[in-house]
Amino acid sequence: MINGIQLKICGITRSVDAEAATLIGADFLGFILYPKSPRFVSMAAFEDLKPRLPQSRKVAVMVRPTIDGLATARDAGFDFFQLHFDPDDDQSLIETWGGIVAPDRLWLAPRLAPNQAFPDWLLPLADTFLIDTFRKDSFGGSGETGDWDRFRDLQAAHPGKNWVLAGGLVPDNIAEALVRTGAKTVDLSSGVERAPGVKDSKKLEALALAMRA
Repeated sequence: MINGIQLKICGITRSVDAEAATLIGADFLGFILYPKSPRFVSMAAFEDLKPRLPQSRKVAVMVRPTIDGLATARDAGFDFFQLHFDPDDDQSLIETWGGIVAPDRLWLAPRLAPNQAFPDWLLPLADTFLIDTFRKDSFGGSGETGDWDRFRDLQAAHPGKNWVLAGGLVPDNIAEALVRTGAKTVDLSSGVERAPGVKDSKKLEALALAMRA
């Protein structure tokens, strides 16, 4: 935690980056188990990394996981599960996820179009919701800044839930993002990289300095 704000560094592919993220105060390390991502980590690669990872809580990032796929990630020892999906996906599947991992371990990340209302039926399913920048052709990882005002309004409307701000956050805009949104948890990936899946220690240090300021 940095200055009262929880921090997740996502797209971890190397133990050295996990150590660097933890050193600056990251609370969560994200591992992307989605093959289409340039930061993809297979389950076999994660198992190889696991003995060399720090004790920070580990988040499995998945897109529309099957029941078996989510169960496999659960059994691999992840602490939390960040699941990306479209709100009009099969509602019964989304509801099933909460039976595989408890709601306090689920981070639901619906892909919301700019004028699309947040689906209130999701609220009982999870304790945490991640709001990322909308892109029609991908699930997160765009590096583009999202709708900060919308995030602020959602967090204010549902204060009993945990809200994670993602999308286009970098050391240079993190202070403004925190002021504008009131976010209590932020998620960065490309904003602290020198290449996809390769973190930049100087950018991580600059992020920590900006958050402390």
